[in-house]
Amino acid sequence: MVWIQRRKLLASCLCVMATVFLLVTLQVVVELGKFERKKFKTSSLRNGQAKVEEEPADLYPIPGREARILTRKTQRDTESYPIMLWWSPLTGETGRLGQCGADACFFTLNRTFLHHPMTKAFLFYGTDFNINSLPLPRKAHHDGALFHEESPKNNYKLFHEPVITLFNYTATFSRHSHLPLTTQYLEGVEVLKSLRYLVPLRSKNNLRSRLAPLVYVQSDCDPPSDRDSYVRELMTYIEVDSYGECLRNKDLPQQLKNPASMDADGFYRIIAQYKFILAFENAVCDDYITEKFWRPLKLGVVPVYYGSPSIADWLPSNRSAILVSEFAHPRDLASYIRQLDHDDSLYEAYIEWKLKGEVSNRRLLAALRERKWGVQDVRQDNYIDAFECMVCSKVWDNIRLREKGLPPKRWQANVMHLSCPEPAVFAFSPLAPRRSSLREMWIPSFEQSKKEAQALRWLVDRNKNFSAQEFWALVFKD
Repeated sequence: MVWIQRRKLLASCLCVMATVFLLVTLQVVVELGKFERKKFKTSSLRNGQAKVEEEPADLYPIPGREARILTRKTQRDTESYPIMLWWSPLTGETGRLGQCGADACFFTLNRTFLHHPMTKAFLFYGTDFNINSLPLPRKAHHDGALFHEESPKNNYKLFHEPVITLFNYTATFSRHSHLPLTTQYLEGVEVLKSLRYLVPLRSKNNLRSRLAPLVYVQSDCDPPSDRDSYVRELMTYIEVDSYGECLRNKDLPQQLKNPASMDADGFYRIIAQYKFILAFENAVCDDYITEKFWRPLKLGVVPVYYGSPSIADWLPSNRSAILVSEFAHPRDLASYIRQLDHDDSLYEAYIEWKLKGEVSNRRLLAALRERKWGVQDVRQDNYIDAFECMVCSKVWDNIRLREKGLPPKRWQANVMHLSCPEPAVFAFSPLAPRRSSLREMWIPSFEQSKKEAQALRWLVDRNKNFSAQEFWALVFKD
């Protein structure tokens, strides 16, 4: 009997230890995500300024300082125009009157405007959206708007229906978003047609004496897409030059080792020498397409792509990329790459569109033509300006409807605006029994995020403030 009791006690201890371990590792994943984001994020934002990486002091304003910020002009603006309050800041502006066509709104991150009568919308940057503080209780005339251009690994809660449907307006990488950011990494059609970095095939063939046919450059290792497992397996069938921290077997020049140098001319010149590049996203989501895909197309290198299942909708031409999803196993992909490597006519079929300067994809051309923002173009608004103005204009539309005695129009996000499947590992590379990397944590992290999304929605629907303790108690109530 004593022996049985000891076994029960030991089993209980192991369960407690496992739970604690899971919580700690999940927190590590979150913190690593934040670290990587602060370290590598180089988005070009308003007026060329880098994104605010740390919480600005004005996020939690100090009484007295606010009095100095609120000039007479600011007071006049907040009395005359709708206020758009950035609740999770992205731009770092304490207050600005923004003109959006014929409409104007006052944009700020100062939370003392929470109860201001002219506050009409709360803007959230998805990566920094958290449960620590939300603008509750939410009034009937308060709209919520989400800007989230990044991978689900930065905040999985947003990718579940209970949370994404909290928002009225969205700007995400999905084509179904109110402001689609699918082409956020592509400056325009002209850079696709450009021959500036194109290395002639004859020269690439000569370079093959010292370069592999394939190149891989990643420093964010073991992401949810499990791309490193695929590339590791591929390397057993074909030579791959890997320059990044992940699976590295070749070094970049010292001045190009910083990840911020991946848009430098010198880096482009090195990558352009290759025939093929492994363009693998860190997550597999419809329409989540990053510079990993567009960069090789600009350089005249054939991308071997893994990521968005809808990528065929965005190819410059029908034959401009090799899709990993069309091959049953890495050995089959390796065999096909070798075939193209040894047959110039087969290879050139993948760059013919570029040599002729012909982008034939009507969907892509329409998306570039119709988007209301530009990429690295000072003559156009950027996508953050466009997001702010989208919300501002919709708020004004409802103000005018109310003035006419008509009911306001209700906009609502749905699951198509931000949805990704559960992370998966490749069948030929099962999870190892030992927990040696982040790779083993993405699936449990995703499952955990489902519970967090449900708990958050239940608490928000009560429409009153709640504590972190309440939230976590609800998440782990079972």
